[in-house]
Amino acid sequence: MKVLVAAASRHGSTEEISAVLAQVLRAAGFDVDRRRPEEVRDLADADAVVLGSAVYLGHWLRPALRFADRHHAALSTLPVWLFSTGPVGDPPRPAEDPADIGELMRTTGAREHRLFAGRLDRARLGLAERVVTGMLRVPEGDYRDLDDVRTWAASIASSIRAGSRQGL
Repeated sequence: MKVLVAAASRHGSTEEISAVLAQVLRAAGFDVDRRRPEEVRDLADADAVVLGSAVYLGHWLRPALRFADRHHAALSTLPVWLFSTGPVGDPPRPAEDPADIGELMRTTGAREHRLFAGRLDRARLGLAERVVTGMLRVPEGDYRDLDDVRTWAASIASSIRAGSRQGL
């Protein structure tokens, strides 16, 4: 079974989460193809898809949204899981799902969406991002729980296995 893990990342944090997801799925015995959404031409070889994006100002990044739009017909026929990254702080805020998730769940037929805390490293930000995060007093730090990411990936692997026994 081939699983596509595609994630849009602006400063690398979401890309690192997608790498952890891919690593767990590979260890579970799946053939994993990890790419940026804009690199995917078609889903002909995919048996399942994990699609994610960093969240900025409450929305997914354009490459991930375009991927979902471009491949919506194929995605609706595959098992799909969505993830978002971005909340920071303790507790991580904002705690609510990105504005795009309801529509993405409908158009992709996704089985689940997970929101993971993110990382804020001001040294990686552009000037405008540094100004905004400073004005909003967004706390710098790495709030990601990679064990939680691994646990979710393991649950995806179990779900794919169960689905393959039932003909997905």
